Amino acid sequence: MNILFISLGCDKNLADSETMLGMLASRGYQIVDEEEKADVIIVNTCCFIHDAMEESIETILQMAEYKKSGSLKALIVTGCMAERYREEITKEIPEVDAVLGTASYGHILDAVDEALKGHSYLMMEPLNILPIIETHRLVTTGGHYAYLKIAEGCDKHCTYCIIPKLRGDFRSVPMDHLIKEAEQLAADGVKELILVAQETTLYGKDLYGEKKLPELLHKLCQISGIRWIRILYCYPEEITEELIQTMKEEPKICHYLDLPIQHASDGILKRMGRRTSKEELVHIISRLREEIPDITLRTTLITGFPGETQEQHEELMDFVDEMEFDRLGVFTYSPEEGTPAASMPDQIEESIKEDRRAELMELQQEIAFEQAENMIGKEVLVMIEGKVADENAYVGRTYKDAPNVDGLIFVNTDAELMSGDFAKVKVTGACEYDLIGELM
Repeated sequence: MNILFISLGCDKNLADSETMLGMLASRGYQIVDEEEKADVIIVNTCCFIHDAMEESIETILQMAEYKKSGSLKALIVTGCMAERYREEITKEIPEVDAVLGTASYGHILDAVDEALKGHSYLMMEPLNILPIIETHRLVTTGGHYAYLKIAEGCDKHCTYCIIPKLRGDFRSVPMDHLIKEAEQLAADGVKELILVAQETTLYGKDLYGEKKLPELLHKLCQISGIRWIRILYCYPEEITEELIQTMKEEPKICHYLDLPIQHASDGILKRMGRRTSKEELVHIISRLREEIPDITLRTTLITGFPGETQEQHEELMDFVDEMEFDRLGVFTYSPEEGTPAASMPDQIEESIKEDRRAELMELQQEIAFEQAENMIGKEVLVMIEGKVADENAYVGRTYKDAPNVDGLIFVNTDAELMSGDFAKVKVTGACEYDLIGELM
């Protein structure tokens, strides 16, 4: 029996998908990557913002066409959109045989069984459930890096965000399970662990009564075979001195943090339901750079939030110019049904949102170019991702670059390298690096 699995949305969703793939592979199902060969298609959906929801709907409808032609026996929908629009999916897309909510992916084998029998299947576990599934994850990222999802859900309830309604409140994965999973990933050849959650910095508070991310990091650093550990989704107000010192002490932890600050105007931050002020953001960023001078800071911003004035936009521009983030992404505000912000007065026109986004990205591009120039002549360690076709060059990532969200660099060499190799290189241009020594 052939199964095609399509994972949409974030890396946290991908971790769920890989768990389901592991369960399916353990049953003996064959995983394929061509729709025409699939007996079963599973779509793990996203609906965090409008564009993501549109992509999910379009993908489901495209896959439903294979059901109509008779080549596809079962179509299953899982994930955030399944959780949010379960009734609409079953009513509007009759080709869908089974629907699983975000806390229900542990039932994927039952869903496939029932769908192949011709039965409709709907499973929506309560959102306070945390699936702990003992399976051999099927890593889809190439094998040399993998995401480790350390928690589910979020307690912050920002006014623009639908995630708590789709994923529930914050629930940490028990530490012993994470260590076991990380050890298995390392045994399979994974060299970089990327810690993800809706909020990684709160890890352990619900289970152990205090933040346990530093302790988890220390234990992960002891796993043989792991070379890099990267931390994403760190809420700035939850960063502790203990976490900073752990990053300094443990050589395996990349000097890289992802801080989703969203804005820098106190008025907008308050309307967003964020827990920080601009002054506090400046303090946290300054402290990180003081203690870890070579740290790379990534952030994301939302432009065109309801009520954002031109003055507040300019204040954000000034903040970005002053802080000089190493990596920065900007999203235009997307009003999501069921969130407080969607019904706020003073909604901003799409054209204004886009113009403000373009201005921020143009500014960030100038900052990024300057930082790239400053790297020329320096020596860094690179993880090789693959070879450039027909050239004596490879693509790779430094500790400054998270996969899929940051950039790739080009390494010039006649040496034979493999994906997952680590190589010492010298920066010769904005994206050009020369090999000066190989580390396996």
